[in-house]
Amino acid sequence: MTRIARATLIVLMSGVSVPALAQSEPTNANDGGLSEIIVTAERRQQSLQDVPISATVLTGEELQKKGVTNLNDIQQVAPSVAINTFNRSTFINIRGVGIAQSAPTSNPGVAYYIDGQLIPHEQFIGHSFYDIGSIEVLRGPQGTLSGQNSTGGAIYVRTPEPEFNATTAVGDLTVANYDRYRGVLAANIGGEDVALRVAYVHEERDSFTKNIAVNAQSQPGNLNMDAVRANLRLRGMDGRLNVNVRGEYFDVRSDNNAVKNRLDAVTSDPFTIEEDARSFQNQAGYRLSAEARYDLSDTVQTRALVSWQDGYTHDQTDGDRTATRLAVPANLPTSGANTALFPGRVSNATTDFKTLIGELNFLSTGKGPFQWVVGGFLLNEDVPVTLLRDNRNTRDLLQSNSSIITEAKNTSYSLFGQVNYYVTEQIELLAGGRYSWDKQVYTRLAVPGTGFTLPFVSEASTSQLTGKLGVNYHFDGNGLIYFTASKGYKAGGVNLTPNTPNFAPERNFVYELGFKTELFDRHLRINGDVFHSNYKDIQLSSLVGGLPTTQNALAGNSWGGELELTGQWGGFQINGGLGYLDAKFANSACISDTNAPGTDTGCPTNLRFVPKDRVLPFSPKWTVNAGVQYTIPVGELEVTPRFQWSHLSAQNATPFPSVNTLVPGRDLFDARVTFDWTDKYKLEAFVNNLTNKTYIATQIQNSSSADGGIIYGAPRTYGLRLVVKVGN
Repeated sequence: MTRIARATLIVLMSGVSVPALAQSEPTNANDGGLSEIIVTAERRQQSLQDVPISATVLTGEELQKKGVTNLNDIQQVAPSVAINTFNRSTFINIRGVGIAQSAPTSNPGVAYYIDGQLIPHEQFIGHSFYDIGSIEVLRGPQGTLSGQNSTGGAIYVRTPEPEFNATTAVGDLTVANYDRYRGVLAANIGGEDVALRVAYVHEERDSFTKNIAVNAQSQPGNLNMDAVRANLRLRGMDGRLNVNVRGEYFDVRSDNNAVKNRLDAVTSDPFTIEEDARSFQNQAGYRLSAEARYDLSDTVQTRALVSWQDGYTHDQTDGDRTATRLAVPANLPTSGANTALFPGRVSNATTDFKTLIGELNFLSTGKGPFQWVVGGFLLNEDVPVTLLRDNRNTRDLLQSNSSIITEAKNTSYSLFGQVNYYVTEQIELLAGGRYSWDKQVYTRLAVPGTGFTLPFVSEASTSQLTGKLGVNYHFDGNGLIYFTASKGYKAGGVNLTPNTPNFAPERNFVYELGFKTELFDRHLRINGDVFHSNYKDIQLSSLVGGLPTTQNALAGNSWGGELELTGQWGGFQINGGLGYLDAKFANSACISDTNAPGTDTGCPTNLRFVPKDRVLPFSPKWTVNAGVQYTIPVGELEVTPRFQWSHLSAQNATPFPSVNTLVPGRDLFDARVTFDWTDKYKLEAFVNNLTNKTYIATQIQNSSSADGGIIYGAPRTYGLRLVVKVGN
């Protein structure tokens, strides 16, 4: 049976109900108005219009309408967000704050959650983007309830909750050019007090790039993914106890990233490369969690969550990005001089993450003027890393002449609380705080260099008080004006090289003034804000002596704002988002440069000068998105054409602007038309990147394991998507 036949059979034998946690029953459904949006960012369900946070909230249905099928697409629908994916990591920056490039012991600055579980590292945040209930993108520090590693913001992903007393299923098949096949199957089986939801996804796609090397061993960019998720929901004690037991497994296999060599002497075609190494990237793992909520009384609830996460990445890369460069001959040592003459090489890396997370909350559930939540959080994890480089071979790693073998043990504890008090029916005061203790013990079992004895053990301990203060004014029942002052923190840590100093915590102080309102009897929703950020001890990753190092580099000041609107009048719907960001370094300094460690005037050897007012990395000045659709009823059939546009301004990947760090601005246009029949069948035809825009998605910098290069964004893609729903 062919792949298409198998996938089609899955769709025709299945079908569904996909509830969206972030959207309640439509208040104005009868007159074609907007539905109320419910968020869980503050540990309880609240209307988006009542929460003093700048946030983009999208239901699973809205994600599908806008063609968001992976985490990277979020930057096309949420203002002030920049996402760059390369090698084994996905880097998220919000308002210019997050992470620019990872080192073995560094952490992201945007906290990422799936069903209440913190995913603490950027390597494994993109593998659960299927069967989505809702996604909440929170801008600005979330130092009270999201805690550590939220200097830039937080992203909460929720999967659909299993439904009691319902048996439903959905089959969702996409077939597109570049031999892309994506099938999602979800099923819900629910009794009176027990419900189970299971979802499975398979996706495969050929690379957008062709490897034309005569001796090619792989086609970088090829993708093959399988993942399965289950959620068992239980309730008892007359509804006072609710339990969710969740499990997920993912297996993502690819021929690694398709990286265009900037010095390609064969062809300038951005989607043609020449590599002779056997490149691959395999990521697999599982997550298990249990979450329980128990109503201690009519006004107090306790929530407990425990999560175990186990994932690994194993990848191999053509270090010289060519099919012609020679490796160091066997009769010569692999010295720096010889590797410069013979730069051919292969690098191989393995990283494991074994993470235990626990959280306990007590929170109010009544409707009085005083609301509160208190809690504690803990994290314990082991992260062994092996980085190998073979300068004597160019196709497969057969021996390592440069080995890095380390293990990091991270622990994090925190206590937190937040209170909201209505002084009057309209004026609300908010105060929240979190105290965090973080410790990292780093053992180097093998690392290049001299002047130290292996194994070499170092540790770093940091602690910090973060939180939020705010004043909110509620008006007209669904409007809000708010002013908040918040602080976020990212823990410090230990550097790889034994004689390199530890890096200190990163902090971000933000003052924000915002408003939220709904007009024309809830047919038009407009939310906006302005902010000022004071960003201190920014953690930047670079190379020192050829090894990855995290340094505290300068401070930054930024200001800007966001504006989002959504309107719906019957079948006519519009949406738009606008973000403006002016983010610059607040002082001048000499720091290390990954890509070109030279000497600038006034700086010591191997450091470069960064002047005051230079733009911060990954800080596009403008982020804009807009969409329009109109549903046309034709008997039992509804036809909905949709057109959308997104704009992302230019940004730099490092503090050192050059042709090798610039990610130019881009405008992308998508179009789709959807045919809905009796709410059971849906057929969608789509075209992404309608104008076939060639654009740079990511700039990769040189490292000791592999040369840098360019990753280009997807060219024009088109296809069909079929959804079949069955059940009661």
